Amino acid sequence: MNSQHPYLSIIMPAHNEEHRLPPGLEKIDAFLKTQPYTAEVIVVENGSHDRTSEVTREFAATHPYVKLLEVETRGKGLAVKAGMLAAHGDYRFICDVDLSMPIEEITKFLPPHHSDCDVMIATREGKLANRVGEPEYRHIMGRVLNFIVKVTAVPDFEDTQCGFKMFNRRAAEDLFAVQQMTGIGFDVELIYIAKRRGYKIVDVPITWYYNDDTRMRLVQDSLRILYEIWQIRQNWRRGVYERQQDTAQESHRQPQT
Repeated sequence: MNSQHPYLSIIMPAHNEEHRLPPGLEKIDAFLKTQPYTAEVIVVENGSHDRTSEVTREFAATHPYVKLLEVETRGKGLAVKAGMLAAHGDYRFICDVDLSMPIEEITKFLPPHHSDCDVMIATREGKLANRVGEPEYRHIMGRVLNFIVKVTAVPDFEDTQCGFKMFNRRAAEDLFAVQQMTGIGFDVELIYIAKRRGYKIVDVPITWYYNDDTRMRLVQDSLRILYEIWQIRQNWRRGVYERQQDTAQESHRQPQT
């Protein structure tokens, strides 16, 4: 499998994932063997205190399309950004290590499905989506968090915090270059910027299996995302998300003194 110029990049942020990562990589490998396109898998080890890096290296030794990227500072948003900007794929997919969305579902995000879209967000809501084994209280927690996001930032999407998203090359290189959030708000930030830049964004209904190892916390995460949404709005007003070429052009238009 040629990983130099892959069609698909799968980015997997991993913090203390020595146990869940190997079976996840095996499932991805089995899936990719059935596909006609080239791919790379980038595991972004993110401040782990276990053997996450070691088990990735061991797998990569016999699967050269797997790459390890080590980011010492904690933060899922930071890990995803590093992986996306290091990727080479025409399509770049954020993938949680637990594979709560079966990897086979990734075909829903690739052409010929949604060929004209730039950003594709996995959603566990709606008629065509399927949640399996999720306790009711966890579903309620997720809906509360998403309600906050819809009211304060991006009203058009039902599941911004789902850990599976696809970006085409142009959108990935543009959006992740200006991403600032390192924590839970990075998903909202990317969608917020993408909408304002006119990218075509679509929800993709998936089948999703509940994992009781989830680290979601209702009160703490709700407060955190409210704060980060405030930061996102402040950043937009201050021009933090301007493209470099836009900033250069604006500077060129200013009168010289």
